Amino acid sequence: MNTPPFSCINHACDDALHWTREQLTLAGLRSVQTFDLHAARVGLHDCPCPNHGMDACDCQMVILLIYGKSEEPVTLILHGNDGQTWLSIAETIASPTTDTLTDHIIHTLSEKQLCDTSNSV
Repeated sequence: MNTPPFSCINHACDDALHWTREQLTLAGLRSVQTFDLHAARVGLHDCPCPNHGMDACDCQMVILLIYGKSEEPVTLILHGNDGQTWLSIAETIASPTTDTLTDHIIHTLSEKQLCDTSNSV
């Protein structure tokens, strides 16, 4: 289950992913990509998008595990379509380590908020 988006970027998901990784690295965090919707759909030809049908679909979802100084990561989700990307944190069992890391991630990435997160998909 995901929490509501904490930030939105007025760029396609691939561009937002590049920016996100740069910001996380500058903040001393490490990211590992564990999922890419485009890669997962490569072999599917008759899989209509719920937002765009069979038309050219720009929907994308990327999952990153974000590591700080501890071994326990936080899961960051980038979900984009129609030239916007929403960032959210996957819900986990809270611990002081993940709470601190989550706060650090949100602070690092919230500075770029350029669109309304209440319109997320």
